[in-house]
Amino acid sequence: MVVCVLHPRLALVAALGDRRALLAEPVALAPEPGAPAYVGQTSAAAEAFGIVAGIRVGEALARCPDLRLVPPDPQGVRELWSAVLDALEGIGAAPESDRPGEAYFDADGLEGIHRGSLDGVLAAVRRVLGRGMRVAAAPSRFASYVAATLARPRKAPPVVPATAARAFLAPRPVELLRVRPELVTLADVLDRLGIRTLGELAELPSAAVSERFGHPGLLALDLARGGDTPLQPRRPAEPVAERLELPEAALGPQLERALELLIGRVLARSERRGRSLRALAISARFVERGTWRTSVTLRSASADPERIRLALSTKLGELPAPAATLGLEVESFGPPAHDQGRLIDEQDAVRRSRLGEAVHQARQAAGDIAAMKVMEVDPGSRVPERRAVLAPYPAEEPRDR
Repeated sequence: MVVCVLHPRLALVAALGDRRALLAEPVALAPEPGAPAYVGQTSAAAEAFGIVAGIRVGEALARCPDLRLVPPDPQGVRELWSAVLDALEGIGAAPESDRPGEAYFDADGLEGIHRGSLDGVLAAVRRVLGRGMRVAAAPSRFASYVAATLARPRKAPPVVPATAARAFLAPRPVELLRVRPELVTLADVLDRLGIRTLGELAELPSAAVSERFGHPGLLALDLARGGDTPLQPRRPAEPVAERLELPEAALGPQLERALELLIGRVLARSERRGRSLRALAISARFVERGTWRTSVTLRSASADPERIRLALSTKLGELPAPAATLGLEVESFGPPAHDQGRLIDEQDAVRRSRLGEAVHQARQAAGDIAAMKVMEVDPGSRVPERRAVLAPYPAEEPRDR
């Protein structure tokens, strides 16, 4: 059986932070800076006024003048959902989660350690996550998601038997197929063709669906009949991140210096173990609440600080508001960063390689702060502490011998 854990208001809860009492009032997620003026997730009190995610801000305020708009917090969403996935792994689950607020795991291997039954597994999930989550179980990922949308916090989690999955899905609308990104447009096409429910879709012959819609049609047909693709649990996280507090009104050159400092700190972390970096994420927390986050995938994995800085510095211009902190996180690593050698060993290159090996050995013996350099951040500042900071000394990876 596949267990679905669903949090329909995760982004709103993360944005509220320690002000979760506001969920009892009309409140909605404000549009991201620079994005179209549509509201995001809404509280139950806001839904009572007919305010749902996706309507324009002006229309939402016209329906409820007392509506509160909360700036989004993507960094908070990531941290909150990571804690949820860690809690699921703590009870032995191997969760799959392609987006925050939605996770799945196979419960068959966990029944033996949780009172020998599926009910014991579901009780363990509620114990570690609380009753704010919607939890359900079914034979497939899609069926468990549909069941989770019907779950209620104060009632027992719905369980769909393996023999009843198709009958359970039959009366449900085809709009539920939108949960799969590859089937968003197909759901609209089916609705225009007069196919309103998953039961009507399941009755169609496979050959006709394949000829008309191709692979997406066969996937939708499989979902409507109670099937699905296998789960793909997430890989264990390797958190390598650095964060830096910024002086007030930090401008372009200061932000670039801060980014250079963060890159140096990340490359000096012992958790990197000499590997190159494949993908990174820049995040910022604004002075006036809210956060911003963007990911960058390097064309080729690298451990060269200058190349990484050039790839990331263009993203600093996308900051929509003054930032109080700037962060850098490694999302994925590449192969080990080795010096591949040169046809002609220049004297400077040999010197840099030897210096890099010395710095590497010093850090192994005394930690990441064994070799530092002075970096100017704001030379014209009246506060001496803001003029310069200590940054990890950049060093090439030692060659393999």
